[in-house]
Amino acid sequence: MKKKKKQKSYKTKNLPPGTISYRGKKTSTVTHVDIINYNSTVYNILESQSVEDAFNFKDKDTITWININGLSNIEEIEKLGKNYQLHPLTLEDIGNTNHRPKLDEFENYLFIVFKMLHFKNEEELVYEHMSMVVGEEFVLTFQEADGDVFNDLRERISNGKGRIRGLGSDYLMYAILDAVVDHYITVIEAFGDRVEELEDAVFNAQYNNNISNHIQDQKREILKIRRNIVPLREVINKLEKTETKIIEEKTHDFLRDLYDHIVHVNENIELYREMIWSLMDMYMTIISNKMNEVMKVLTIIATIFIPLTFIAGIYGMNFDNIPELHYQNGYFVLLGVMAFIFVLMLMYFRRKKWL
Repeated sequence: MKKKKKQKSYKTKNLPPGTISYRGKKTSTVTHVDIINYNSTVYNILESQSVEDAFNFKDKDTITWININGLSNIEEIEKLGKNYQLHPLTLEDIGNTNHRPKLDEFENYLFIVFKMLHFKNEEELVYEHMSMVVGEEFVLTFQEADGDVFNDLRERISNGKGRIRGLGSDYLMYAILDAVVDHYITVIEAFGDRVEELEDAVFNAQYNNNISNHIQDQKREILKIRRNIVPLREVINKLEKTETKIIEEKTHDFLRDLYDHIVHVNENIELYREMIWSLMDMYMTIISNKMNEVMKVLTIIATIFIPLTFIAGIYGMNFDNIPELHYQNGYFVLLGVMAFIFVLMLMYFRRKKWL
């Protein structure tokens, strides 16, 4: 008996504006808070389960990066929002994991929403919603669960490599977005390899029942990637052109370079999207051509046997008055005529290049 498909339930919650409501699936009872506080001479790192431990670094001559893992703990997010004077709508958007990438400018901070993509165990592609609040001396990042793409960035900060320790929160914002976009490039390169493997399988006639399913899976994957990545181009473009006091003039040069990278990523996404679409068409065309070749051979065989069947039908009739019926060598003569017609038709089809 066929199992009945479970009917999905669609519910709408019309909450008052500014109400925090986590709409993701990665629920966790514990909120992990990673705090990095630094300047050119100072470096402190702290791991905690309470955002209140981050308040001690406020209003100091340092840059504070507070990373929150776990968005289901609404109370901790509200405490952080109150301490850093975040707008209620910002807090609402932090918990809404369905938000598309965007940039909101407020009087004392910037609010950025984007998607983080990275590979887990070098196989599974992870999509994660992230939010970032950028003030003059702090950066707050919010992610759904443990695991991110910022390990190299944390190492550069701890070792004092590069210029990051000597610059402000706007450069930290750029460095975070740069790490995200770099992993976009890695994801797109891996996806491109998959597309090329599928293309080779189609061209080399490696047909099986699963290849069309593989192509369809990649179509869905590229659409999901496109939906999560492409809007960030607009966000970075707005960041590069904004005149807020939070972003210094020299940081705009880095943002322009970052914009070039995201444009490159978007172009590759569109390229592979077109390749996947055309790959399915190509696969169906090749399958159709293969079927046409089979039908062509069967048609030629049937055409050859039409006159032979006609002759056999005539001399298979049970009439005594058929003149050739009583010839001594009539059977062999008839076989010879049929063989001659068979060879003649083969020569004709070969001459027409149908064989």
